[in-house]
Amino acid sequence: MAYKAETYMAKIDALEPDPLSMALAAQVIIEGGLVAFPTETVYGLGANALNGEAVERIFKAKERPGNDPVIVHIDEMEQLDLVAADIPQVAYDLAETFWPGALTMIFKRTDHVPDIVTAGQETVAVRMPSHPIAQALIRKSGVPIAAPSANRFGRPSPTSAVHVMHDLLGRVDVVLDGGSTHIGVESTIVDLTQPVPTMLRPGGISLEELRIHLPSLAFRPRHILDDEIAPSPGTLMRHYSPDAEMLVFNGEGDKVWDVMREKAQSLLDDGRKVGIMLLDNDVLLFEGIVAQYVMLGKDKEAMAATLFSGMRELDAAEMDIILVRAPEQKGLGLAVFDRLKRASEGNIIEIE
Repeated sequence: MAYKAETYMAKIDALEPDPLSMALAAQVIIEGGLVAFPTETVYGLGANALNGEAVERIFKAKERPGNDPVIVHIDEMEQLDLVAADIPQVAYDLAETFWPGALTMIFKRTDHVPDIVTAGQETVAVRMPSHPIAQALIRKSGVPIAAPSANRFGRPSPTSAVHVMHDLLGRVDVVLDGGSTHIGVESTIVDLTQPVPTMLRPGGISLEELRIHLPSLAFRPRHILDDEIAPSPGTLMRHYSPDAEMLVFNGEGDKVWDVMREKAQSLLDDGRKVGIMLLDNDVLLFEGIVAQYVMLGKDKEAMAATLFSGMRELDAAEMDIILVRAPEQKGLGLAVFDRLKRASEGNIIEIE
């Protein structure tokens, strides 16, 4: 049975969070309830990370399977010692550069962390968000906050409070509306419990940035089936998915556009409702093709920020299928490609 609540939404100034609204949200956390709040990546659905019953309410509200662990959010390094054990020096080096920020690190867990947070595993994923509202909520609550994305499980992640309300109205106690998130894709996850530090999920901090400080960093993205235990949050194969079918076109050169146009027209001729997500400068390439278009911005950074909202917009328009071209897999483009692969369940057309 899903967690049920009378949902209260408070609009919050991201630069100067309202003390009364933050006190209310913090009290909900302390008492074992759920609070949705913005981070710099996406909105999170938070509960007291040290309270197993509270964290279980996250899983019920999202209808999230128990094999998918959640990230623990902290606001100061002293809290890291509370949830993580055997912390290597490299973690402090990375934290000095990337915390607060969109980097999640995996450690051995302490006994303070309930099994439900880690899907019963002996490791825990931890990050320190940079968003002022997230920081204020953790600080005011006085406890680490466990928080996956604030959406129904498997849906595109929420980048606004409207998205949260659409998915979780009546399933979360408080929604802190701090406007749209900045990065738009989830945090990068690096496993520091392996002999070689390994990136399991690309995200808001790029592989190239991390390798400047950690040249030995390996990149092994995980795509776990639904019945397997996920080694970290966000590594299931089917994730971030719209209701519509998705086709991702991957390759270099103009031939990709030719294939996309032909596919779009073929689908339209078959009576399908077609949505196409494009960078702003590419829309003229589809002149004459009567589809539903969503503009994602001018570059891959803008694409990351608008990707999930674009999927939701096309779902709202009841599209049957969504077509999108994968960006160059460098920098933030690698994280965007990862989300597209999961959203399409690997339905990728490779074009040479």
